[in-house]
Amino acid sequence: MYRFGHFGISLLVFAPLGFLLVTAGAVELAFVTGATMLWLSMLPDVDHRVPGISHRGPTHSLLFAALVGGVFAAVGGFLGQRLGLTATIDGFGTVGLAAFGFFLGSLTVVAHLLGDVITPMGVNFLWPVSKKRYSLSLTPAKNTFWNYGLFVLGVFAVAAATVLAIRGV
Repeated sequence: MYRFGHFGISLLVFAPLGFLLVTAGAVELAFVTGATMLWLSMLPDVDHRVPGISHRGPTHSLLFAALVGGVFAAVGGFLGQRLGLTATIDGFGTVGLAAFGFFLGSLTVVAHLLGDVITPMGVNFLWPVSKKRYSLSLTPAKNTFWNYGLFVLGVFAVAAATVLAIRGV
């Protein structure tokens, strides 16, 4: 997928989570989560800029998702301790920023991987343990219809989730 396709996939992954966060009274956390997922939706493609790393190699794996989650957890833990911040979610209680940071960082990368798994090139989720690539082969990455279609679908899903959450459905 290209940029708009990855934006769309990130929005589709975020929509149910955003709905849950807003209905649980964590509106600010929902906003930060959605903005972070969009901002970093292209993070695994940093491999285009790093010499010696093949595209859809290490940065397109669950190991990389865990690594990014670990960085987010460290930052969340630091902010939680230094600033005394927590995430309070009705029905779930107080969630530590380290735990939420891990979840958010990992989910952001996984959303990108879901966008790439629909292309014929696929992704190697289990790098470095396996060399097997997983692919649904639905569309080439450069397909304009799919990229913009996923973006429109993602925007619609977030808008619908927002309306439903605000109405209390």
